[in-house]
Amino acid sequence: MSTARRGADAFLFQVMLGLCSIWGLQQVAIKAAAPDIVPLMQTMARSGIAALLVGLVMSWRGDWKSVRGTLRGGLLTGALFALEFLFIALGLQYTLASHISLFLYTSPIFSALGLHLLLPSERLRPFQWLGIAVCFGGIAVAFSGGLTLAHMDTRMLLGDALGLLSGAAWGATTVAVRTSRLSEAPPTLTLFYQLVVASVALLALAGMSGQIHQVALTPLSMGSVLFQGVVVSFASYLTWFWLMRRYLASQMAVLSFMTPLFGITFGVVLLGEPLSLNFVAGAVLVLLGITLVNAGPWIRRRLTQGAGP
Repeated sequence: MSTARRGADAFLFQVMLGLCSIWGLQQVAIKAAAPDIVPLMQTMARSGIAALLVGLVMSWRGDWKSVRGTLRGGLLTGALFALEFLFIALGLQYTLASHISLFLYTSPIFSALGLHLLLPSERLRPFQWLGIAVCFGGIAVAFSGGLTLAHMDTRMLLGDALGLLSGAAWGATTVAVRTSRLSEAPPTLTLFYQLVVASVALLALAGMSGQIHQVALTPLSMGSVLFQGVVVSFASYLTWFWLMRRYLASQMAVLSFMTPLFGITFGVVLLGEPLSLNFVAGAVLVLLGITLVNAGPWIRRRLTQGAGP
C-alpha cells in the first residue's frame, strides 16, 4: 500500500477545526475548574486516565513489542512532558488561560532551534530565521500587554513566562523524540511514555507541595478531568496521529495554529478574560512567525521552482 501523504483537503480542514477547538478549550477547562481541583491534580489525573486508555489500545494493536530499546528516550520525553504541564498548571495560577494558550503554542520555534543544532537535515532557512525573529518580537509585545491592564500586576508576567516555558518544554519533547529511537516507534508508545511518566511525576509533586488534598469532587471538576483525559489526551491525540499517517505534516502543522485563536476566544467568551491591544498585536506576530518557521521549506521550494528555466 502506498505511504504517500495527501495534501490538505476539506476533510482534513474540518477535522483539524474540531481538534483545534478541543485543544484551545483545555486551558480554559483547567482554569474554570481550578477552584474545585488545583491545576496540578487535574493534569496528573488526565495523564493517568489517558495512559490507561492508550495502554489498552497498545495491547489491542500489539504495539508493546516496540518497547525494547526505547526506555531511555521514553523517560526523557515523559519528563519533558511532565515539565510542560507543570508549567501550565503553575502559569494558570498567575495569568489568563488565553495567554497560556498562546505561549504554549510557541513550541515549534523551540523545536526548530533544537533540531537545527542537533540534526544537519533540519538546518533553518532564511525564511525560518525571519519567522523566529518575528515570533520573539511578538512575544515581547504580548508580554508588555500584561502591564497595560490596570488591575493586573507583575504576577501576570510570571504566569506568561511560565506559559512560555511550557512551550519550550513541548518543543524540547519534540527534539527528544526526533533524536531518539522513539522516532521509529509507534506513536502510541511515545504517547504512553509521556502520559505515564507525567502522571507519576505530577502526583509526586502534588504530594510534596501539599496539593494532593486540594480536590473537591464536583460536576465541574470531574467534567474537566474527564474531558482532558478522554477527549483531549486520548481521543484527540490518537486522531492527530491517524491524520499524520495520511496527510502532509507541514500542512497539518500550519492548520494547528488555529488552536491559540480558539484558546484566546474561549478565554474571553467563557471566562470573561480581558484582552489588551498589545496582547492581540503580539499574538498576531507570534502566529505569523510560527507560520513562517513551518512554511519556510515550502516557500524555499516554490521560489527555487519559480527561478528555473
